[in-house]
Amino acid sequence: MSKEKIHIYFVPGLAASSAIFEYIQLPKDRFELHFLEWLVPLSKSESLESYTQRMSHLVQHTHVILIGVSFGGVMVQEMKKWLSPLQTIIISSVKTKHEMPLRMRLAQKTKLHKILPTKAFSNIEKYEKFAFSAMIKRRISLYKKYLSMRDELYLPWAINAIVNWKQETPDPEILHIHGTKDLIFPIENIKDAILVEGGTHIMILDKAKRINTILQEHLL
Repeated sequence: MSKEKIHIYFVPGLAASSAIFEYIQLPKDRFELHFLEWLVPLSKSESLESYTQRMSHLVQHTHVILIGVSFGGVMVQEMKKWLSPLQTIIISSVKTKHEMPLRMRLAQKTKLHKILPTKAFSNIEKYEKFAFSAMIKRRISLYKKYLSMRDELYLPWAINAIVNWKQETPDPEILHIHGTKDLIFPIENIKDAILVEGGTHIMILDKAKRINTILQEHLL
């Protein structure tokens, strides 16, 4: 008799689509992979708890594994409270508000994040004609490919949600994978993580082979 497959649900990073997981490969005889997309917030004041509960309703199986990248890592930790998964894994993310960089902790107090020009991200194509260098053109190309959540309500809501995340102590059950060159969540703030040497905040794309190996070593 064949062993029942374990269902793994993936949550992408801030405003990103599930396309960021395109290089993740796990044994098909053991795991069935499901890729969640972001929901539009009900309002600019929807609570993280309410949003997380709605995201949890997208999980259609019991006895699941949750894997989240960046803000998706925060999301799966919150979803864990509703779903009681077999395992929860975060990549390029944080386990508490204390692992966030100083600029994010200051934003919580100063509210400066509320005046960010987030509408620019929903119209990234408008800036394509001003991209004179190959690096900027490549970056815009990546944004167009992987940042799918363009709703104007989502980005300010999501930034506010992560800046004001209240998690004080790490959940000891969380498995954390983090890159040593992550500039969004610098490694000096991160504790108790499996390190990916040279991994940046987008290592889910350019260090996928290493991440696949780590996942296969640590998945149930």
